[in-house]
Amino acid sequence: MRLLVTGGAGFIGSNFVHQTVRERPEVQVTVLDALTYAGDEASLAPVADAVTLVQGDVADAELVDRLVADADVVVHFAAESHNDNSLTDPWPFVQTNVVGTYTLLEAVRRHGVRFHHISTDEVYGDLELDDPAKFTPETPYNPSSPYSSTKAASDLLVRAWVRSFGVQATISNCSNNYGPYQHVEKFIPRQITNVVDGVRPKLYGTGENVRDWIHVEDHNSAVWTIIERGRIGETYLIGADGEQNNKAVVELILELTGQPRDAYDLVSDRPGHDLRYAIDSSRLRTELGWEPRYPSFRDGLAATIEWYRANEAWWRPQKDATEAAYAKLGR
Repeated sequence: MRLLVTGGAGFIGSNFVHQTVRERPEVQVTVLDALTYAGDEASLAPVADAVTLVQGDVADAELVDRLVADADVVVHFAAESHNDNSLTDPWPFVQTNVVGTYTLLEAVRRHGVRFHHISTDEVYGDLELDDPAKFTPETPYNPSSPYSSTKAASDLLVRAWVRSFGVQATISNCSNNYGPYQHVEKFIPRQITNVVDGVRPKLYGTGENVRDWIHVEDHNSAVWTIIERGRIGETYLIGADGEQNNKAVVELILELTGQPRDAYDLVSDRPGHDLRYAIDSSRLRTELGWEPRYPSFRDGLAATIEWYRANEAWWRPQKDATEAAYAKLGR
């Protein structure tokens, strides 16, 4: 199989590449990544000899067409994904998430290539904290931020290209990922690296907002399950029943790093901060037989903390600029 992975130097994409090289050595992997601040060539260093890395933009039609023509399957991770950044400057999110997805869809349409689109549960908006419901593939879209609205738009493009043009595509909407190689701007690695630096973690608002956490290896094993066994045109939700509020996550990080559980600071909340996400992944589990490898959030988080402790050389170059940007926002 010749596999093209867009965004393969980013957090989830690089982990997907690592997992593919480790578990499917017969697959030929090409990575297309713009190598912006969120994509790091160093994330692919351990598998560099087994992967072809092309630096470029998913909205570059000529480059995308050339790479897709040489692929059997395209897995589309590339996205601008940081909510705070989307509130400051939405345009890069439109360019990458909407125009980039359109460009890829036209290329796979021309060349008859299988396409899998990686999306987020944030397209569904949020749930009330006391609501027992979870997101399903039938939940209406109700995005809250420029980021989630552009991901919703890209999902709808994929669905339209399947229906109108017969593109061989599937979609997955996943809950919040955590694990190795995640940029320190994100919630969990920011708190872990703050603790490593002797800085008290920061918690938005009162910390009651709930996220449904999944280890990145579980996400990527589910993606491979969908590529190999999923029904064309179908949407699968990927989750590992990992609901935790942000306060509980910070307290567990502090506990696992030997700190007092209350050694954190509250900061001003983010505008439009979604209350709760929760994934119903029953279609993925019953139809395709997938199960998570990290059913315990505590175990997955402990492994993630150890990775950041052991790989300071990877995240240290990002840290100062990230904290400076947050300081300007008072967060």
